[in-house]
Amino acid sequence: MIKYIFWDFNGTILDDRELSLILLNEMLEKQNKPSITMEQYLEVFGFPIQDYYLKTGISFEHKSFEEMSIWFIEKYQPQSLEQSLHEGLLSTLKSLHKKGIKQIVLSASEQNNLLEQMNHYKITPYFDYILGTSDIINHNKEEVGLSFIEKHHINPKNCLYIGDTIYDYDVAIKMGVYPVLYSGGHQSISRLKLKTSLVIDKISDIIKIVNDMEKGEENHEEIF
Repeated sequence: MIKYIFWDFNGTILDDRELSLILLNEMLEKQNKPSITMEQYLEVFGFPIQDYYLKTGISFEHKSFEEMSIWFIEKYQPQSLEQSLHEGLLSTLKSLHKKGIKQIVLSASEQNNLLEQMNHYKITPYFDYILGTSDIINHNKEEVGLSFIEKHHINPKNCLYIGDTIYDYDVAIKMGVYPVLYSGGHQSISRLKLKTSLVIDKISDIIKIVNDMEKGEENHEEIF
């Protein structure tokens, strides 16, 4: 039975891929590099962020990765408060909350930035824990997630993790929890399906997955 759901934030809860592409193209323009399309973005975005930047053509000859990360966040954070939550997100959070499932945000975002976004969109009450990272450079979600599971003595088999990238899948596997990938985020559905067949197109599909696992209608050991 699922008792906990870990949620990625960027691209899974918050629909921010258009903003991310706009800022990426601003960075490319500053370096006199050609812009990329959304289709191209979905094929190259990933972690580590530094490697993803290099794939787009960005170089670090004049500005370090750290300097560019600071620029990005300074531009991104205020504009992130003007974006939208994914369709069906609020109703899904409410339904899972009513079922008594504990919900946790596990994000690569810096903790204070994450809290500002959560409070702005008024979704904090639906979450029992909000787990960000200690700074804007180092993304160590798996360490944060593993530490949380160990600290709270949680059985990983009672947990789902929903994210929008193959990195989220890898994090879930390292944590020992069941991964679900959402196709409306920062990577193409074809890339996601290279990792798992359990890719959802609607956030609300999480409710069906939880209900099916509760009823024992599916052997989730085989699915996941």
